Amino acid sequence: QVQLVESGGGLVQAGGSLRLSCAASGRIFSNYAMGWFRQAPGKEREFVAAISWHGGSTRYADSVKGRFTISRDNAKNTVYLQMNSLKPEDTAVYYCAASNTRLVVTAYNLYAYWGQGTQVTVSS
Repeated sequence: QVQLVESGGGLVQAGGSLRLSCAASGRIFSNYAMGWFRQAPGKEREFVAAISWHGGSTRYADSVKGRFTISRDNAKNTVYLQMNSLKPEDTAVYYCAASNTRLVVTAYNLYAYWGQGTQVTVSS
């Protein structure tokens, strides 16, 4: 069993920053790729960012490229999402997910474990 717990969400003004954290437990965290997804009201869950097992490879959705940075600390079993220059359209529930592969993947069906989500609201 794998547990993922997100934290760091909140309310921020447009142009501001937030850093999300996801603490993992229950298996060897460093063996697997991790990802962040988000879901806005009335919309489908969408890929945001992913990082490989060793952190050397990352991938981003076009909508967040240059503004968001994903990173991981395998010693702390934690993955982060630094979000800068936030826009109102970034408002969503953000989910951390753990893949069953080592390599970066973007499809949500390739992620086996999910956190409960953390709300990010960006006001204009």
